[in-house]
Amino acid sequence: MVNAYLARFASRAGTEIPPLDESGYMQMRKGSVNVSVNVLEDHGVLLFLAPVMKVPKLRREDFYRRLLELSFLATSDASFAIDAQKEEVFVRALRRLSSLDYEEFEDLLDTVGKVADSWDDALREEFGS
Repeated sequence: MVNAYLARFASRAGTEIPPLDESGYMQMRKGSVNVSVNVLEDHGVLLFLAPVMKVPKLRREDFYRRLLELSFLATSDASFAIDAQKEEVFVRALRRLSSLDYEEFEDLLDTVGKVADSWDDALREEFGS
């Protein structure tokens, strides 16, 4: 299903997008960021991720507050998340695979790419990287 949605998205966008690999993963360029699509079959979910920046060493409390405030409305169906092991900030969207339709898939893929592309430079400028 997800590969069919990726092919449809590529056709509509007039670009080539690779299918999922054996592990259920693929990555594509969207603006200035890479967006990955991850099918986590064991959990029955689809995870969209786009890296934004490293967690800054200074002003962390201010930084975390800013991410939470942005995640309230500025990120639409996505949100900011932090990978604690990598100390890296991502924009992510998580959706159950069951009853996922193409329009929802396309919206989530677009949203994650647009939010990450909109905020990566602004957050780096405000907090450093």
